[in-house]
Amino acid sequence: MATAIEQIVNVFVSLGNRWRLEDMKLQRERAVIELQGQPGVSGPIRQLENEIAVIEAGLDKLPPSGSTA
Repeated sequence: MATAIEQIVNVFVSLGNRWRLEDMKLQRERAVIELQGQPGVSGPIRQLENEIAVIEAGLDKLPPSGSTA
């Protein structure tokens, strides 16, 4: 069974919405930066990093930004 983030990413991939996936990735990267150095947040950071990996995998399925393919 796919996780919620996998389902969301799959929808945006099927719609070809690279911009939204890039935005989701950026939000999570910012959250990781904000959480780093704080005590007791290794679990949430790990979750965010896992979500970033799922989003990156989705982005890899889309043509590069600015491509007409």
